[in-house]
Amino acid sequence: MNEPNWHKSSHSASSDNTCVEVADSFPVVLVRDTKDHGRGILTVSQEAWANFLDHTKAP
Repeated sequence: MNEPNWHKSSHSASSDNTCVEVADSFPVVLVRDTKDHGRGILTVSQEAWANFLDHTKAP
């Protein structure tokens, strides 16, 4: 299995460096804490991730 290609969230670029990273690892999306990888990885379905993004973009 290949190492996931992690990307830092563009909405996490705050001055206190509190960030999450996301990796598209079809058929799931992986989410982890940028500063503490030891806390584990949250795994969600592509559909759940898309729904989450839709809700965060809603006015």
